[in-house]
Amino acid sequence: MNNSVNNLVEIDPEKLGGTPVFRGTRVPIQNLFDSLETGESVEQFLEQYPTVSREQVVAILEESMERLLVGYEIAA
Repeated sequence: MNNSVNNLVEIDPEKLGGTPVFRGTRVPIQNLFDSLETGESVEQFLEQYPTVSREQVVAILEESMERLLVGYEIAA
């Protein structure tokens, strides 16, 4: 994992058996993607998980997008 991801994601065997969580919380990253997949908004996710900040959510989504688009040229 690169440095920016280390600041976003925490993987600790003592927290939820090593499930990747938002750093400083016990909220699994997967919960964000599950919420979005079912049509919930970021605002709804943040209401359900007040220990997660909007900045954390945006950073996770940006990191995911960057990883997905690595190697692809975006047509201008």
